[in-house]
Amino acid sequence: MKNIVVLISGNGSNLQAIIDACRANKITGNVVAVLSNKANAYGLERAKLADIPAYFVDPTLYNDRADYDKALIEKIDAYQPDIVVLAGFMRILSPDFVTHYQHKLLNIHPSLLPKYPGLHTHRQVLANKDSFHGVTVHFVTEELDGGPMIIQARIPVLPDDTEQSLQTRIQAEEYRIYPLAIGWLADERLKMQNNQAFLDDIALFDNLD
Repeated sequence: MKNIVVLISGNGSNLQAIIDACRANKITGNVVAVLSNKANAYGLERAKLADIPAYFVDPTLYNDRADYDKALIEKIDAYQPDIVVLAGFMRILSPDFVTHYQHKLLNIHPSLLPKYPGLHTHRQVLANKDSFHGVTVHFVTEELDGGPMIIQARIPVLPDDTEQSLQTRIQAEEYRIYPLAIGWLADERLKMQNNQAFLDDIALFDNLD
């Protein structure tokens, strides 16, 4: 069973989907700790309700991002993680952090990457009158939302869609594909090589470099 550590900043609904998937034996692993950079993140309460150690790591106690990330690493490594999952963790990570967890650090982003890295993806989709929207799970590299893509889900943009309706429908896809990707990594079927993701030794996406 793989040890999974999850980093959150908010509600933790993806965290809940991951916890549920572990307990349904859809992931060969367990969430062993949850960390947040926000004291009031409801995801910390979700962790406690599931008897998972939960920590608020206060950014104001550290001089800069590098010092904060060193503290995160120390806290995470105490749980000997096999997989580190970003689930709505709203901080840009330092290169040292990314390098430390290279090949086992995953993120989910609400767009069809490489379109719309960063924030407000639903708003951008509506503003640009896109026909489709989606969500991407990817390995984390130093490039913001730019690591090797693992899996995407796509939904049509409906005529009456709003940011809220898109978010709701995208989240339903997130809860489906994020546990799936984590399960692949836990089963050692998923690997990152030469800045590309491979599942069962087959490249998942064309290398975009």
